[in-house]
Amino acid sequence: MKKLILLAMLALPLGVWAQSAAVKKIMEMSREDNRVMEHLDVLCNRFGGRLVGSAGFENSQAWIVKQLEEWGLEVTLEKAGQVPVGFNRGGWWGRAMGEYSETLYFTTPSYTAGTKGKQRGHVVIEPRTQAQFDRMKGTLKGAWVLMESKSTGWPLEHSAEAREARKAAIAENAEIAQYNRQNPDNPKPMNEMPALFYDEMIEAGVLGFIQPTTVPIRTLYDRKMLNEGKVTFETLPTVPDIKLDEEQFERIYKLAQQRRHVELEFDIRNYWSMGPVPYHNIVATIKGSKKPNEYVILGSHLDAFDVATGGVDCGSGVSAMMEAARMIALSGAKPERSIVFIFFAAEEFGLFGSLAWVRDHKDKWEKISNMFNRDGGPLAYTAFSAPASLVDEYEEIAKPIQELYPDYNFTVRKLEPRAKPTQTGGNDSTSFMVEGIPALQMSETDPSGYNFQYQEIWHTDRDIYNKSIPEYQEQAATALAIMALGTANLPTLLPRNEVYK
Repeated sequence: MKKLILLAMLALPLGVWAQSAAVKKIMEMSREDNRVMEHLDVLCNRFGGRLVGSAGFENSQAWIVKQLEEWGLEVTLEKAGQVPVGFNRGGWWGRAMGEYSETLYFTTPSYTAGTKGKQRGHVVIEPRTQAQFDRMKGTLKGAWVLMESKSTGWPLEHSAEAREARKAAIAENAEIAQYNRQNPDNPKPMNEMPALFYDEMIEAGVLGFIQPTTVPIRTLYDRKMLNEGKVTFETLPTVPDIKLDEEQFERIYKLAQQRRHVELEFDIRNYWSMGPVPYHNIVATIKGSKKPNEYVILGSHLDAFDVATGGVDCGSGVSAMMEAARMIALSGAKPERSIVFIFFAAEEFGLFGSLAWVRDHKDKWEKISNMFNRDGGPLAYTAFSAPASLVDEYEEIAKPIQELYPDYNFTVRKLEPRAKPTQTGGNDSTSFMVEGIPALQMSETDPSGYNFQYQEIWHTDRDIYNKSIPEYQEQAATALAIMALGTANLPTLLPRNEVYK
């Protein structure tokens, strides 16, 4: 009997046995040596926020390259673009004093100014008409200015276009004010554009501007300044742009209306560096043993907003992808197709990293089997919709995931072809989809009921290491490794006529 079993084993292709051993090794590492949270710890708690143009981004990139090379992957850096200046965030503190005393909860958008050390000043409410400005201009020097409009996360604009729009709004408000004086019983609302006298208030010597915002605080970046590329080191913003907890703002605003004594003190350490600052995608490859010019791609974006540490968006993707790369590389797997891991830059600025990679690798489009992207949070993978002709194959591929994590009930379903999108969307996979490249993703859910809510962390100050879920991150890294390796060894590329209509 033993002789028959041995003969049967010898009759099978060597790759089947080698591959089975590799998957078993991945399963063993998943159970006993899963390092996904170690990777996330380094990303978040050693490097912090990883905004493009920052030291955090550059340092984390250098560390990832070092790790990948130590695991035996071929690694290159591919330039994807540049920002006109660099930005690094230090700490920030604030407090109210006088008739209202409290530590303040606030942030500032990326690529905006900090304070000149600790700066303390009185509070004024912004003027909305020329007459109001003329009446109060003497009080602006050394003042913190309260804005009437609520923040959506973006900074106040200081472009030439914004300057012209403010002039038009000031003229409009002068007409509205005159109308309201003549028609007090039927007044018209004023133009609500914030900081109508932005330049005039800075010239008068204000310390900075303060807008109310909801909690958690969503904080973005100076998009126009960076994307339009018109800024120089000499034309950077010069006063802070503060987004303050709306409840605290309301208390301060009421005191200011009553002309009572309240002072604010801020210490905001936002720093700049000379530009231009180039940014790169990290591209790491495990070369295919039989079809090296066909590809399975795994992607996630390394850049992360810096008012937090990118623990979820997209540390949950980067750390899982790193661990998937480590598992495959150290398992002894010899994938038939090349597996390419791409850590994209500048996703938060407009998918710039993935768009650059797709643009620069047009010769590979037809040879990409699938692009797996992780950017949906620290959740578990619980399903995959496969092309109809490959459902049986993917059910076999998925068995180790089901064995390791039976409570998640990972399911393979039949894919219903969809229309190819005509424009990019909210993550890097769409840069591939618009070109007709398959980018089928595993479904992400919260099967253990941790009550994760993406909107809580999405571009807010709560996007930290502790918001990622270790149980799910370990499963996700394992599932990515197994699904990528299985896809690389399928008998065919994913049939595009079964993915897109």
